[in-house]
Amino acid sequence: MKSELDERDLLDLTEERAREIAGMDPALIVWALLKLSALARGKQSGPRDPSTPSAQIAPYEKPSVKRRAKKRGRKAGHEGVRRAPPLQIDEQREHMLERCPDCGGPVGPARSKRRRVVEDIDEARVTATEHTIHSHYCPRCKKRVEPRVAEALPRSTVGNRAVVLSSWLHYGLGQSLSQIVSVFDSLFHFPISAGALTQQWARIGAIFTPWYEQIAEEARQGAVLHADETGWRVQGRTHWLWCFTNPSLSYYVIDPSRSSQVVNDFLKETYHGTLVSDFFSAYNLVAAEGRQVCFAHLLRELAKVDLTNSSELWLGFRRTLCRILQDAMRLARRADREAPDFASKRQRIEERMDSLLDAAYGEDLDAQRIAQRLRKHRAHLFPFLYNPLVPFDNNRAEREIRPAVIARKNSLHNTSENGAKTQALLLSIYRTLKLRGLDPLQTLADALTLHIASDQLPPLPRAPDP
Repeated sequence: MKSELDERDLLDLTEERAREIAGMDPALIVWALLKLSALARGKQSGPRDPSTPSAQIAPYEKPSVKRRAKKRGRKAGHEGVRRAPPLQIDEQREHMLERCPDCGGPVGPARSKRRRVVEDIDEARVTATEHTIHSHYCPRCKKRVEPRVAEALPRSTVGNRAVVLSSWLHYGLGQSLSQIVSVFDSLFHFPISAGALTQQWARIGAIFTPWYEQIAEEARQGAVLHADETGWRVQGRTHWLWCFTNPSLSYYVIDPSRSSQVVNDFLKETYHGTLVSDFFSAYNLVAAEGRQVCFAHLLRELAKVDLTNSSELWLGFRRTLCRILQDAMRLARRADREAPDFASKRQRIEERMDSLLDAAYGEDLDAQRIAQRLRKHRAHLFPFLYNPLVPFDNNRAEREIRPAVIARKNSLHNTSENGAKTQALLLSIYRTLKLRGLDPLQTLADALTLHIASDQLPPLPRAPDP
């Protein structure tokens, strides 16, 4: 009988070996129990069930991600990137020496000169305009009328550009309310309260509601739509921020539900395009003509299972599946989709996937679970091989939901339902303008001035022609 124990005895413990341990020295038994307890704690601190959503795992329990070592900057031989020179020079200065800065001796006349342009930010200038508003009597309306001051909202002492700038810092860049108040006070010498800012944001949110609705309608008419969701807090209660996006727009909605009803309410009817998403079950009941599941989520799932499963059956299943996915992604990157061999290679990939999923994996629970999921989404695996507009991942939605995650980290939550509506509305407008390459400050300030002057809101601007 073996008189010593090691960790391998505990990791590969059998019933026979357990009975041998029971007859050993009590000190060894105590050591074994303590080691088993330590191993159990270590397992809890590591990866959980591979199917556990990332949002349900505490950050300190997630394993560190090893980043690929990649040299920063452009590759050798490529031209570097420099700041473009300014279009206008505001001031010119001459710099000459009379004595050497090293030894202090006199120097001769300048023999050459060079030009250096420096751009800097001077103290911001706040303008205060006094408007003298004359009141008139209209005999037709039988009331007093006044000209409108288009530079600010009615009964407001804060101009349109200041309101738009503050809302862009909050909803467009994710800065917290206290940070914006501090920037206005320190940089602009423009004292303003947090309550005044939130009231102004709600007012411009109500004005730009037609733009928000237009973004939603354009999203429904698009050929491809990406969807994703993340947790959100409203009045201390759990809500969900949903993101629907394509290359020219992003639409957000905050709702207390995470069910498919939110997506169907947004789409209103059957979506005549391809919906790209992860494997979350809520998207399975969405009324869409086409569906593409995200390969990136699937590959991350396989990598998570590798941390806890090294069986031969799993490794064989994983190896074959990864080869099929990689071949499909490589084929999708080809520009010559009309080539004679493209359709035959696509058909071969379909057949390889069917052959993989037809096999039984009852002896390995992970392989069985992944195979069952792929059978369920079999029709949603390769639409990107038939439509070049459809990608094989949902990275666009994840990138567009990241600004909201940054804002959530800074501002934590919304304190009211109206605040959540304003958050989704202005976030949608600012992200859409950014995707279309438009200046958010100038665009919103001009539209707001026009609305105040004429009660007319211009249509949502489109991306400028290349």
